[in-house]
Amino acid sequence: MLLIAAACVLASFTLWSQKKTSDTLLKDGYYTAERIDFHPINKWNEYVTIYVRNNKVVTVEYNAKNKSGFIKSWDMKYMYDMRNFDTYPNHYTRDFAAQFIQKYNTDEKIDAISGATHSYHQFELLTEAVINKAKTGDKTVALVPYQLHEFSDYPDLLKKFDADPELKYHYTRQ
Repeated sequence: MLLIAAACVLASFTLWSQKKTSDTLLKDGYYTAERIDFHPINKWNEYVTIYVRNNKVVTVEYNAKNKSGFIKSWDMKYMYDMRNFDTYPNHYTRDFAAQFIQKYNTDEKIDAISGATHSYHQFELLTEAVINKAKTGDKTVALVPYQLHEFSDYPDLLKKFDADPELKYHYTRQ
């Protein structure tokens, strides 16, 4: 009798753990998420691309491009200007990507880097969107809109939003 009860508990746990695992399974392939448009202040469009194999995030690329397609981490002048702050894009994009690979399936959060707080928040939003794509196997690019609260540090831009409903709509549409 005890043996039958133990077998029932084990079978229930096995079914529960299989369901839990299948709910979070990532499909193999490349997935990308990017902001819906260029940032109205810094004019960069940030993106994250991941490669998933066997339910694991194997590679992560986090970067930004401008309207001509130039990649932010390749901007040598910007890197030179930021050399004393250790927050240039070539540093923090790689750091966030490495942390994501290391911490994705854990309860740990990615650590922000002083001087790259805005980019840290962008990375969080983009990785959430790209993981949702990987869970469903949808390989179309996830477009992540800007929200008004993201511009609270830019009072002049908020005034423009108030004056131009079309501009406000463009940056808050879902």
